[in-house]
Amino acid sequence: MKTRESETRSSQRSAVVTPSAPLGEVLVESGRITRTQLETALSAQRDGGDHRLLGEVLVSLGFADEVSVAEGLATGCGLPFVREPARIADPAVVELLPRDFARQHRVLPLFLVRGTLTIAAAEPSNLYLFEEIARRTGHRVQVAAAAASELETAIENWLPAANVFVIDDIHDGVEDADLTVLERQVSELTDLAEIAGHGPVVRLVNWLIHDAVEDGASDIHVEPGDRSLRVRFRIDGRLHEKIRPPHRMAPAITSRIKIMAELDIAERRLPQDGDIHVLLDGRRVDLRVSTMSGRQGEKVVIRIIDSRNAIVAPERLGMAPKIRDQWADLLAVPNGVVLVTGPTGSGKSTTLYSALGAMDADTLNLSTIEDPVEAVIPGVNQFQVNDRTGFGFSSALRSMLRQDPDVVMVGEIRDEETAAIAAQAALTGHLVLSSLHTNDACAAPVRLVNLGVESFLVASVLRGVLAQRLVRRICPQCRREVEVEDGVRRMVEAIAPVEVFQAGEGCQRCRGTGFSGRVGVFELLAPNDTICDAIAAGAPHRELAEVARGEGFESMRIDGLRKVAEGMTTFGEVLAATAG
Repeated sequence: MKTRESETRSSQRSAVVTPSAPLGEVLVESGRITRTQLETALSAQRDGGDHRLLGEVLVSLGFADEVSVAEGLATGCGLPFVREPARIADPAVVELLPRDFARQHRVLPLFLVRGTLTIAAAEPSNLYLFEEIARRTGHRVQVAAAAASELETAIENWLPAANVFVIDDIHDGVEDADLTVLERQVSELTDLAEIAGHGPVVRLVNWLIHDAVEDGASDIHVEPGDRSLRVRFRIDGRLHEKIRPPHRMAPAITSRIKIMAELDIAERRLPQDGDIHVLLDGRRVDLRVSTMSGRQGEKVVIRIIDSRNAIVAPERLGMAPKIRDQWADLLAVPNGVVLVTGPTGSGKSTTLYSALGAMDADTLNLSTIEDPVEAVIPGVNQFQVNDRTGFGFSSALRSMLRQDPDVVMVGEIRDEETAAIAAQAALTGHLVLSSLHTNDACAAPVRLVNLGVESFLVASVLRGVLAQRLVRRICPQCRREVEVEDGVRRMVEAIAPVEVFQAGEGCQRCRGTGFSGRVGVFELLAPNDTICDAIAAGAPHRELAEVARGEGFESMRIDGLRKVAEGMTTFGEVLAATAG
C-alpha cells in the first residue's frame, strides 16, 4: 500500500527517458559521423583513461560539433532538441532554480505548464539530476536536450543571481494618491525598511528603471535638494529631468534602491556601491548602484548596462571607411598592444566589445578581464576582477596568460604592474586589447611610459591607438537646413565638400533637443618606423603629435567635420567634443 509521501514523490517524478540507442550508433545512422570515426573515438575513449564522454571525445577529435552531439543524444533518448534555449525560456520561471545549481549541472528552466516544468539539459539521460530538480521545485519535470555552450550562455543571460528582480506590469504613470502613504515622518530604521518595500515605492522605482531603459538612458540620478527631490536620466550624454517626487520620498526611494542592490540601508554617511540585476521584457539588464552622502541627503546614481546596446557591429560604430579598414587590420595582427582611449563615457567598452564580437571565437581563445563584465559575448571567456579578494587586473592578467590565450582584452590599464604585464604578454605572442584614459591617440604612448614601461618597449609592442568621442546625431524627424557663419563653412569645406548644413529643430521624439542617438568620432594612430623611432626616443606629447601629422595622421576633429559635411551632426557638437 502506497503512503501519501510515496504518492507525492511519484507525482513529481521526472518525465525522462533512458537512452534507447547508443549515441555513436545514432550519429552513424544519421550520417553525422562515419563508422571509422566512431571506432577511432571509442578507442581514444578507452585509451585516454580520463573518463570523458563519447560526445566530448568526438568533438575534441573534430569528428562532430557540439550541436550534432546534443541532437544525437536527444534522438537516442527520444527527447526533443532545443536550439537557442534563451529564445524560448519564460522569464517567469527563471527563479525556480538557483544560478549556481543551473551552472553546475547545465540546466535551464524553460516553461511551466499545468504543473510540469520543462527543463533544457546538456545531459538528458541523468535521471538522478532530474529527480533532484523535481524535489527542489515541487514540479514534475519534462526534459529537452540542448547544446552545452548554448545553455551556458543562456544561464548567464537569463538565470538570475541572488538579487535579480523581474520588473513586470510596470504602471504607465505614478499617481499622486499612490504616494500619500509616505507623507509621514520616518523615525525608526524598521519603519524606513517597511516603507521602502511598500507597493507605491516599489512601483515608482520599477517605473523609473523601466522608463530609463526604454528611453535608452545610460544613468539614473536621484538627487535630493533642500526642499526638492529630482530624478534625471542621462540620454545621449546629456541629463534630462524626468520627475520631481515629493521631497519626503527621498529616504524611501534611496532605501528601496539599496535593498535591491543588497546595500546597508543603515549606513548613510559612507559611500556604497552595489549591483542590481533585473529582467525587463524578457531580457536581462544590469544596474550598477553608487550612493554618496551630501549636505541635502544621499545622492544615488544608477548606471544602466543593457546588453542589447553593449555589442555593436563594427560597421555601426560610425568609423570612416579608411579608419575602419585600418582598425580591422590592427585586430588581425598576431601580437602586440592595441589601445582604445578617451574619457569616461566615450564608448571605449562598446568599441572593444565590437572588436571581440568580430573575431573568430571558434578558432581563437578569446579572454577578457573586466570591471565589470558589461555583456556576455558568445564564445569569449570573460572574467570579472574583485579587488577585495586580490583578483585585480594585474593578478588576473598574470593568471590568464597561463590559460593559452590568443587574444586578451584588459578592461583598463590603470597601473604600472598591469601595463608591464600587458607589454610582456604582447612580446610573447599575444594580442592585447585594452583602454586608457587619455585625451588623444598620441598621448597614449606617453602615458604608458609614465606608467613605467620603457619607451623602447612601448615602441616595440604598440600596434595602434584608437581615440574616440561620442557626438549627438541630428534627429532624423525634425532635421532642417540651417545657415552657418562663413568661418564655420570654410572650416568644414576645407575638409569635405558640403551642399547644405543641417540641424534639428526639436520635436517630441528628441525631447526638443534636436538630437537623437550618438555616433563616434575617431582618430587612429598606427605607428610606422618614423613614429616608433620618436616613441623610443621618449618624444613628448606635442613632438610626437607633430611627427604623426607629418606621417599622415588625422585628428578626430577632422573626422568630426566630415560627419558635419555628411549631415550626421553639427559643428557645435564636434567642437565641444574635440575641444582641448
